[in-house]
Amino acid sequence: MPPIAVPIVNRDLIDADASRTGPRRVLFLDRDGVINVNHGYVHAPEQTDWVPGIFDLARFARKAGFAIVVVTNQAGIARGYYDVGQFERYTRWIHDQFEREGASLLATYYCPHHPDAGIGDFRVACACRKPQPGLLLAAARDWRISLDSSVLVGDQPSDIEAAARAGVRTRFLVADGNFAAAQDWLTAAMEG
Repeated sequence: MPPIAVPIVNRDLIDADASRTGPRRVLFLDRDGVINVNHGYVHAPEQTDWVPGIFDLARFARKAGFAIVVVTNQAGIARGYYDVGQFERYTRWIHDQFEREGASLLATYYCPHHPDAGIGDFRVACACRKPQPGLLLAAARDWRISLDSSVLVGDQPSDIEAAARAGVRTRFLVADGNFAAAQDWLTAAMEG
């Protein structure tokens, strides 16, 4: 089984949160179809259209005390459409955009594999490609995340299944930026 790729992290949030002692609550977000419009293998700023409402949801989550972690399958790497370096540069750009919007991302965990369409070392069945729970479990281990108190927003059944397998009880399947149910849940979590 290949190891999970090294995540892209926001060092400023690590430093600011170094004194945290208890488990962290997280809003897990899928990327394509939840953060950016899924035009197919998006990997550059000029290809990016934001899903309407994503920055509002992220700001609301941060205000409610949730860190934000992106968990994304990136079969475009496996298929050779773009390389890890291009993906990392694009991901840092996404992190910068969220920072500018007042909704900092803690980390992005990604799977560069595909069991059938991958090229070379990327053609492999792995524990990180959703619906496998590896990305969420790695994030939980790295950041002392309470999966039980966290929430996932995804746009595919594989996102929901990965969260269920990882022990994330609250999961939302969204389409076209309809984040109302997730925002209502975050409101209740903030008040409760």
